Amino acid sequence: MGQIRLVWFLFLCLLGHEGLAKGVLGLACNWGLQSTHPLPPNIVVRLLKDNGFNKVKLFEADTGALKALGRSGIQVMVGIPNDMLASLASAVGNAEAWVQQNVSYYISTHGTDIRSVAIGNEPFLHSYKDMFVRTTLPALENIQAALIKAGLGKQVKVTIPLNADVYQTDSGLPSGGNFRPELLYLMTKIIKFLQDNGGFITINIYPFLSLQADPSFPKEYAFFNNTASPLVDGSIVYTNVYDANFDTLISALEKNGFGRMPIVVGEVGWPTDGDPNGNIDNAKRFNQALISRIIQGQGSPKRRTPPDVYIFSLLDEDHKSTLPGNFERHWGIFKYDGSVKYPLDMGNGRALVPAKGVKYLAKQWCVMSPSASSSDPNKLAQSITYACENADCTSLGYGSSCGNLDAQSNASYAFNSYFQTMNQSKEACSFNNLATITNVDPSKPPCRFEIMIDTRKQKAARTPFKSSASKMEGIFAALVVVLGLVICGVH
Repeated sequence: MGQIRLVWFLFLCLLGHEGLAKGVLGLACNWGLQSTHPLPPNIVVRLLKDNGFNKVKLFEADTGALKALGRSGIQVMVGIPNDMLASLASAVGNAEAWVQQNVSYYISTHGTDIRSVAIGNEPFLHSYKDMFVRTTLPALENIQAALIKAGLGKQVKVTIPLNADVYQTDSGLPSGGNFRPELLYLMTKIIKFLQDNGGFITINIYPFLSLQADPSFPKEYAFFNNTASPLVDGSIVYTNVYDANFDTLISALEKNGFGRMPIVVGEVGWPTDGDPNGNIDNAKRFNQALISRIIQGQGSPKRRTPPDVYIFSLLDEDHKSTLPGNFERHWGIFKYDGSVKYPLDMGNGRALVPAKGVKYLAKQWCVMSPSASSSDPNKLAQSITYACENADCTSLGYGSSCGNLDAQSNASYAFNSYFQTMNQSKEACSFNNLATITNVDPSKPPCRFEIMIDTRKQKAARTPFKSSASKMEGIFAALVVVLGLVICGVH
């Protein structure tokens, strides 16, 4: 029992990473757009509808997505990135312009059913070091004023997606929940404003992150159907960390006079790669139980009425930052191309339906040439580093789906990732004459050498992502592969 209390407290610290009152009327998910070769928006909207999703959250006001969602019957929460908060907070005119361009326009011109605007995304994370503390509430106030001026004050609600690290419990129990002392005053002002304007709280809950970050966290407690020892809090028994986390927020709200405040779970899910615990089996186990709860209308011990729950995420995103971990690019219940990763019962025995009408590049891959020599490890290392800095190599490495490849196949995976990201340009499969193009699929299950979606007629692929994390990923991959080649004597 003491272990569970301690683990629960650590979980809260570690995450320092309408229909609301009437129950769930359908499924909701997040549609992320950080991909080098995104699925065409019209195909994504069909994918959503085919799989029973009638609510979707966007992290930005993407033109293609908002147009495609027009007259689709899908309700939309559109997000405002954190880097826009300062501008929106500085002048209500900026907020009015944003609402006109990104809300009013799509509602009136395209019939997009925008129901809410999410101001920022987890702006009070510990890791942001108070960067957005002074701008979030003013931005919220200005967007609300702009919605009212546009005649949308009742139709479109406001919210702020928050990470679970905005609250804590000194007792290690959900009943001890309260907001972080340094945020208490600000949080009460925000919640009061949301309440006065018919808004709601959005909270992101990630059981996976506690398991990923803390080796002592009891794995079973991260899942809904488990064999973990329960956490007893007075007369309430908590059998999983998701419910315990959610009810810690309920306790924090009750302590501050907001016990009936509507709540939406903005993000919850499980990745399939990039970490030993991020795999198909765990993701299927977690997400199936989550979907079953949603369909059954199951709430938490302290709030039986279920909230809207937005599954994170619909699709994998190969352009996301890997600073939190390689798993960041693998949260989708579908692969990057809308193909099914693993079976899920979406209700009444309805299986996941893959995306239709996807067009791919040619069936060819870039691999390490059989005649390539490892006599110059530096040249090989530089080539692999370059490939992994400019493409996605997060499936390589310990605990990942391609973690058991031989050294030459590791190099081939890196080369092919870059080749596909560059739309199979012949020049993208040179690597100092170490690589060659092949028509033979080099995939070695469960490791899949991808062929990218053909987006050239839509728009040019985005500039490859070059964060410090991706550079470290590339260097690490290169060192592993070169060492393997030298040890194995590959010539």
